[in-house]
Amino acid sequence: MQDAIKKSEVLIQALPYIKKFFRKNVVIKFGGSSLGDQAVRKSVLQDIAFMNFAGMNPVLVHGGGPYINEKMKQAGKTYKFVNGLRVTDEETMKIVDEALLDLNQILVSEVKAIGAEAFGLSGKENKLLRAKRIENAGDIGFVSTVSRVDTTVLDRILETNIIPIICPVGLGDDGFLYNINADEAAAHIAMAIKAEKLIVLTNVEGVMKDKEKKETLFDSLSLDDVKYLGDKGIIQGGMIPKVAACIKALEGKVKKAHIINAHIPHAMLLEIFTDEGIGTEIVRSGKRTRATEGI
Repeated sequence: MQDAIKKSEVLIQALPYIKKFFRKNVVIKFGGSSLGDQAVRKSVLQDIAFMNFAGMNPVLVHGGGPYINEKMKQAGKTYKFVNGLRVTDEETMKIVDEALLDLNQILVSEVKAIGAEAFGLSGKENKLLRAKRIENAGDIGFVSTVSRVDTTVLDRILETNIIPIICPVGLGDDGFLYNINADEAAAHIAMAIKAEKLIVLTNVEGVMKDKEKKETLFDSLSLDDVKYLGDKGIIQGGMIPKVAACIKALEGKVKKAHIINAHIPHAMLLEIFTDEGIGTEIVRSGKRTRATEGI
């Protein structure tokens, strides 16, 4: 009986959040090694399906770095990164495109197996993601930023209560395909569809003062806080593009951004539908908070 009471309390706690986020757009970025972990991926996709069943409009933007690396090995090609960006020649771009499309269809199938409706999209289709080659980044080939987003097809899919699953390949004005960082693609899509939230899934707890100590997690940060922590070198490595995506989204009028650990079972449900939440939330306030005092 006590277990039943606890479960009912959890459901009641979720009720105001279900009401608050009903029909609101939420963009989720999921990639890296976490995407290849079957248990983690199942938990994430179940959360996305739950959000859809609860009346939200989740949009999944996925990367696929390890999956691409494996495809390149199979093709006998080596891979190289410069400043965190994959060096992408014409042959590599073809492998990237094919690998992401394959992974996209796997994710669509797995969401459908859970019982939700999903539709796979590539950013190259219907002008969804228009790409602009990154300048002054060295000879890295077909790697780009996002110049604009056309949400025509995306809006239609969301209107029919179907979960869009998007891989970040863009089409340039020059007619070539480009590889786009999934964090950046997610931020631009979140801005374009006026998302309530951008959720960036990773394999750590969130933004921490000391990444080796979970107790140094920052629960909530302002834009000025994260910029200050970046200047101090506390935000570093793989967290840099994730925080940059959150900043971009918030400056583009997305209301909140969250960085959370995908390896925590049902992490997104804990963040969205409970009072305590998890991970690090970043809000649009432009003032430093007490969280970064004394650093």
